[in-house]
Amino acid sequence: MQKAVYGALSKVFAIVLLIIGIAAIVGGNYAHSFVTDQLSQEKISMPDQDSIDALDNDEAAAALTPYIGQQMTTGPQAEAFADHYIHEHMMAASGGKTYEEVSAEYIALSKDANADPDEVQKAADLRQTMFMGDSLRGMLLNAYGWWLIGTIAIYVGIGAIVVGVILGILGWGPLRTKKAPSVAAATTTA
Repeated sequence: MQKAVYGALSKVFAIVLLIIGIAAIVGGNYAHSFVTDQLSQEKISMPDQDSIDALDNDEAAAALTPYIGQQMTTGPQAEAFADHYIHEHMMAASGGKTYEEVSAEYIALSKDANADPDEVQKAADLRQTMFMGDSLRGMLLNAYGWWLIGTIAIYVGIGAIVVGVILGILGWGPLRTKKAPSVAAATTTA
């Protein structure tokens, strides 16, 4: 009796996992396709070798080097550009300060009646640059996040299909119960 229950459960779970696996792979591919379409529309080119060489950070240069001159179409490219190109330029422009710190300095300067108007304008320009950099970084990292979710879904889908196939083999193989001989067949042999 237990063998019959395990066999039936194996078959049911095999079918369910195969359906879930296929759906996860389709969803993951959709996420990758959607991110690629959105990034392609923006026509962002990855930095060239001279731009990468100008960075003072070897880690940033190493992260960007595989994508030299390519059009940005993938999540990993978006993450590298956001974290190792835009961020590096933002930190260089602000002297290592975040948008929040730059904005606080601008607000303080703009409220100071004795502040030099040129300094206030410089602070306003830096604040605007930092805001735009943070906004673009956030959008690119969002694209990377969805790409990553798509990648995880694909791997989960593959895993679900593998487990589903194994359960299917077990359910329709070793855990299969033998059919009881029919009553008609038993009476004809007697």
